[in-house]
Amino acid sequence: MLRSHTCGELNLKHAKKEVTLCGWVHRRRDHGGLIFIDLRDRYGFTQIVFDPSNKEAFTAAEKVRPEWVIKTEGTVRKRIEGALREDNPTGAIEVLAKSITVFSQAETPPFEIDRPPLSASADRLRPASQEKEVSEDVRLKYRFLDLRRPKMQEMMQKRDKFIMHIRDYMHKRGFTEVQTPILANSSPEGARDYLVPSRLFKGMFYALPQAPQQFKQLLMVAGLDRYFQIAPCFRDEDPRADRHPGEFYQLDLEMSFVTQEDIFETVEPLMKELTKEFSDKKLVFDKFPRLTWKESMTKYGTDKPDLRFDLEIKDVSEFCKGCGFKVFSDAVEKGSVVHALNVRSAGFSRKDIDDLTETAKIFGARGLAWIKVSADSFEGVPVEKLGKDLTKKIADFLDAKNGDVIFFGADKWLETCKFMGAVRNAIGGKKGLKDSSKAAWGWIVDFPMYEWNENEKKIDFSHNPFSMPQGGMDTLISKDPLDILGYQYDLFCNGFEISSGAIRNYSPEIMYKAFEIAGYSKKEVDEKFGGMIRAFKFGAPPHGGFAPGIDRLMMVLWECPSIRDIYAFPKNGRAQDAMMGAPAPVTEKQLRELGIKVVD
Repeated sequence: MLRSHTCGELNLKHAKKEVTLCGWVHRRRDHGGLIFIDLRDRYGFTQIVFDPSNKEAFTAAEKVRPEWVIKTEGTVRKRIEGALREDNPTGAIEVLAKSITVFSQAETPPFEIDRPPLSASADRLRPASQEKEVSEDVRLKYRFLDLRRPKMQEMMQKRDKFIMHIRDYMHKRGFTEVQTPILANSSPEGARDYLVPSRLFKGMFYALPQAPQQFKQLLMVAGLDRYFQIAPCFRDEDPRADRHPGEFYQLDLEMSFVTQEDIFETVEPLMKELTKEFSDKKLVFDKFPRLTWKESMTKYGTDKPDLRFDLEIKDVSEFCKGCGFKVFSDAVEKGSVVHALNVRSAGFSRKDIDDLTETAKIFGARGLAWIKVSADSFEGVPVEKLGKDLTKKIADFLDAKNGDVIFFGADKWLETCKFMGAVRNAIGGKKGLKDSSKAAWGWIVDFPMYEWNENEKKIDFSHNPFSMPQGGMDTLISKDPLDILGYQYDLFCNGFEISSGAIRNYSPEIMYKAFEIAGYSKKEVDEKFGGMIRAFKFGAPPHGGFAPGIDRLMMVLWECPSIRDIYAFPKNGRAQDAMMGAPAPVTEKQLRELGIKVVD
């Protein structure tokens, strides 16, 4: 080893010992004839002292600059009184240098590297307020420098422990880790595939897996019984704060001979452990609540509700039949709904209400009606048309009190759910109801198997296409497809979807029928999923699985503003790798080998 110790481990026990340290020059200070260098590595920093009596080392130290990589040999000694740093593990000592070796010099960095944390523990990420503000574009272009910052060092250490904990948990429960192929076939997983052209088979393509879906099920057919992996997944989706463009990682797992309940009992304790071990958040629910998809959409306007606060949307359609306010009565007459959200002690100005109305419009509403509740009166456009008596009945149903504001949405059921959910979410932020010290976990169950694809004017899968429909073949034959439920479930936390899963369809006959309803012929199913169909004909066990997104889970537990903050080498908000310059053109020779021509 080039060093005898790291820059974070020396203390008074090492006094008078000869040591060799290596690291980066964090700061150089010239104090009245003595030169001080704070030498930094991932473990901390140590103060190195250069005395002019050692002319060779002193002269060399005069030349070094921040971020140079050096080695120094010297003697550990106690710092003088008044110079001790009790908040630093190495703050009681310094090293009197005997020699210095420069491994490499450094240009002036585009931003300053923050001082390392004074605690040796990396169990808690330091607050963002302690980090110097640097634009993301600059940080990502020079990511190799950005990763030297203490916050990023801590993140990588914590991520490593996080994944190690997951692996230990799975192995203790009898799961076997298996790596599945990266070059696979294209599969309808809900997003666009990344396609990889084949050189040997021109005009044909591999697809990077959106998930190891087919492989994990084939492992169950193979008799593995319990599989998992920390799986890389690839989806060509538009970036957003909680979605990393290109690739992400999930805990992919599958189990044989299980019910939905068995999956829950396997996953829920893990999420509790990760919350307690790797965050400061307190669990809101000891037992995660379970909501049906329809219940969640009606009450909270989303299938990933934030249950840290209690605001609940209610259906008031019955009150609005034939009422004097045509916006409401016409909606009910056409088979649509009227939903209401009572906000207690709102204290909203007219501008606040206008902002919430704009939020509703962004999510598809034509407008947002509202009523302010006073001790002895009501204010708002609907009041005059509804009449005081009906307004009071609605207010009483919603338990509205003096100072509350009631918001109303009227449209088709799903559309109303979505924009009222957006309003609820905005109110939660505006009123400070999203307590960052809490983790509110929950399950969504009973998803619809199918949905209407308005763009293509056809029935499509609403969730995982390989899910078992509730009721099996009988349901597929006898029910309206839009009324069929699947054995599908989601896990959510603090308003974010963390995972999806399902009990799988393991019957070829049921699979053919399920895909037929979504517009796939038997031939198309055989072409796309021939491997699975063939395998199922040789004896497939009932099985089910789950796949929590590890990156998003870390983002939620650690309160990161963007999912990019928890990757070592993320893409930027435009799905580009600013450091490596990807995506980038390739040579004509490469394109010819693949039989590809680029057209504008």
